[in-house]
Amino acid sequence: MSVGFAPDYKRLSEAYQDIKTILKPIITSASKIDGVIRTRNGGRVDFWTLNDESAGRSRFYHGVVVDEGAFTKNGPIEDPTAMLSIWEKAIEPTLFDYGGWALVASNTNGVDPDNFLYAICNDPKYGFVSYHAPTISNPLLPMRKPGETDEQHMLRRLEAIEAIRATKHPLVFKQEYEAEFIDWSGVAFFDRDKLLDNGLPVDYPAHCDAVFAVADTATKTGAGNDGTAVTFFARSRHTGHPLVILDWDILQIEGALLEEWLPTVFQRLEDLAGQCGARMGSLGVWIEDKASGEVLLQKMARARQPVHAIPGALTALGKDERAIAVSDYHYQGKVKISRHAHDKVTSYKGSTRNHYLSQVTGFRIGDKDAAKRADDLLDCHTYGIALAFNNADGA
Repeated sequence: MSVGFAPDYKRLSEAYQDIKTILKPIITSASKIDGVIRTRNGGRVDFWTLNDESAGRSRFYHGVVVDEGAFTKNGPIEDPTAMLSIWEKAIEPTLFDYGGWALVASNTNGVDPDNFLYAICNDPKYGFVSYHAPTISNPLLPMRKPGETDEQHMLRRLEAIEAIRATKHPLVFKQEYEAEFIDWSGVAFFDRDKLLDNGLPVDYPAHCDAVFAVADTATKTGAGNDGTAVTFFARSRHTGHPLVILDWDILQIEGALLEEWLPTVFQRLEDLAGQCGARMGSLGVWIEDKASGEVLLQKMARARQPVHAIPGALTALGKDERAIAVSDYHYQGKVKISRHAHDKVTSYKGSTRNHYLSQVTGFRIGDKDAAKRADDLLDCHTYGIALAFNNADGA
């Protein structure tokens, strides 16, 4: 008997289908709902998601496979929902009966003693042997094209690697393609210089394809609560800078007043569309489909106003994951900040400054104190980049 574990149902369902296809000739029964495949020789493969802190408990297995082990929940063993705790208290005991084996496959996800993959690769007490096989070293990737010779494939492979290296943030390349454990602490991920052109902010474009806005709305006011933020962008596919941050705002406003505030955003978009010669005009405002945003989307849709829900696949990602997902565009200099947005200063929660630059350039991946800091404009920044470059079926 063996078992597969994955961080969530989506990744687990893919593994289930692949294994079911491989074992098809000898399967006697299979249930995706129950997560069990049984074979003619008495074998069984179980599938568990690691959202269950008791995953595998009371079973006994010859072998265990954990998929994407670095992307399970971080936390000390004392936290019963953390992967280190699930491993020691639920999964590892299932191997005792048969003296079973365990295989953990994953890319890396930062330097953190509370991260399961990092812990088992760096702490001998867990008894794992580390095998490093990064994507960049795989001679079969990218896949060979039909009729391609060994020499042609090797040349195309080297060119592909160099193209990736040239367009990725160096630390992203090391983590995602070389599978290195990267310490992100203290790294200014969205450095200010990349937002500038030869050290200076840019003018509004004379022409662009369209303008749009991203809003991050809050339901409550008060020093301890999130604010409501909005960022305005100009998108150009063929001329000038691909994406320009035109303007931004952040304020504290009661949820009940958001419906009165949003029309001012529409009007600002119309003004910017005229100033930037937007050929498609204003595309409207993208808002998270949750809490106050959900209410706004429903009310504005009934009023036939141009509002759109940010795709769920994008909102489901954490801040770190969203930052990494859009890092290519920032690193390549495709995102610039206008002079107006760069020089703008407002007062928010008792602090007077350029809050956009403060939040965006002050962002650090893996910052455990990030929850204490304002990050509403940072969210608008990462959402806006992803939407503009079609990273999540956006603008």
